[in-house]
Order: sequence, then structure tokens, then C-alpha cells
Amino acid sequence: MSDRFRPVARASDIPPGEVAVVEVDGRSIALGHTVDGRWGAIDNVCTHDGGTLGEGELEDVCVECPRHGARFDLFTGEVKAMPAVFPVNAYAVREVEGEILVDLGVGTRPLEIG
Repeated sequence: MSDRFRPVARASDIPPGEVAVVEVDGRSIALGHTVDGRWGAIDNVCTHDGGTLGEGELEDVCVECPRHGARFDLFTGEVKAMPAVFPVNAYAVREVEGEILVDLGVGTRPLEIG
């Protein structure tokens, strides 16, 4: 296991179909657990107006911002619904013995607030 992976939660903390806010190395992350058991992590800030993505809803693999409904792919950070137009960083996630680990060193995109 890479030493870049940091523990952020226990798998039992976030039920399937939910997203939550976690903190890792001083950064706020939206950590999602899909209904089919996969884990994904993206920056916890909507690029439309700074809303907290981890307080939104997870539908399939998309996190919906609770403020204006922008949607982001939990695994790629891509925008899937406006009003956001800029993607967020997405991070590698592993589950090891019931512990969820996130690697902030492999964000897929630079964060741009639009």
C-alpha cells in the first residue's frame, strides 16, 4: 500500500448510496459509497459557487450539489449537470480491512472556481 493513502473513515461509517464530508491532510473531501459498493472521492467544493458537495445527494455515481443542483462524477470529477462548468479533483480510494483510504497525491484535475 502506498504511503500516500490516508485513512479517512471506516466503511461502516457511510452506508451504500450515501456521500459524506471527510477531512484528510487539511483538505475537505466528499467521500461517496455507491449502491454497488464502490468508493469514490472528490473535492468537497462545487466549482459553480463553492457549495459543499459532501452535503449533497449521491445518485448512481454522481454527487449533486445541494445549493443549485450541479452534478459531478464521483470517480472522475467531471461535470455531469450545470450550472457548474469546471470539474473538481477526483482521488484514488481503497478499502483495506474495513478502513477507507484516500490518496490526495493523484487528483485528476486542477480545481478551478468559476
